[in-house]
Amino acid sequence: MPIHDQGYRRYTGTRMPRGRTWAVITTAGLRTLLAQRQFLALLLLSWLPFVVRAVQIYAAANLPQMAFIAPTAETFRQFLDQQDVFVFFVTVYVGAGLIANDRRGNALQIYLSKPLSRAEYVFGKMAILMAFLLLVTWVPGMLLLFVQVSFAGSFDFLLDNLHLFPAITLFSFVQAAAVSAAMLALSSLSNSSRFVGIIYAGLMFFSFALFGVLRAATGGSSLSWVAFGNNLAQIGDVMFRVPPRFSTPWGVSLAVIVALMAVSAFILERRVRGVEVIA
Repeated sequence: MPIHDQGYRRYTGTRMPRGRTWAVITTAGLRTLLAQRQFLALLLLSWLPFVVRAVQIYAAANLPQMAFIAPTAETFRQFLDQQDVFVFFVTVYVGAGLIANDRRGNALQIYLSKPLSRAEYVFGKMAILMAFLLLVTWVPGMLLLFVQVSFAGSFDFLLDNLHLFPAITLFSFVQAAAVSAAMLALSSLSNSSRFVGIIYAGLMFFSFALFGVLRAATGGSSLSWVAFGNNLAQIGDVMFRVPPRFSTPWGVSLAVIVALMAVSAFILERRVRGVEVIA
């Protein structure tokens, strides 16, 4: 069959506005993960605590004998604490291979040869992990507030605890951003997603074990900042206006989180390159 030369034709497709190309990476990543049954099962499992809390709120609002389990501001703080285990598993499952898989397949050269900056590439990858982390923290947390108002039939609880909306929102986003940045930095250091997941888990468990040793040696919790999770817990307590669980000043915990994100950004700036540079 003859092929006729049709000459040059101007591109007639849609062009992504400059600065929004990261959305293509994020959309593709979200679709890929949502197509995996194992991951969907993990997401469904992460919502079980929400169901339990919703039943608790319903019982407290409709059964007089169950009034003693009525929710307080601390209830919402405890709920986000319960979600930490799911934050960990989602972070490992989603984040370990976000950059490591691209490095193994030499996809970075392809990505960065397009009209796509390194910042857009990193933000697109980070948005994937953050979206799922917020799906197991911020979304159910806000829905619990809605459930409380609906079952109570009034806005009294919400008016008495107006700080809960910004507290849930701010803490969830800070946690998601800090965890995502740290995991992306680790993912950029290796070509193996399995190795990245092991390193992340090892660092988390080691830091908590180290704090346990230091706490036993000093008899106090002033060195809680050595464990990454403790810093998030400390500033979370402050945001929810509940007594902090550690004696470390919340400003120190915040500084550690900011420093960790800065180090993560530095690592990503050095490792995310179109061409591997060997010193």
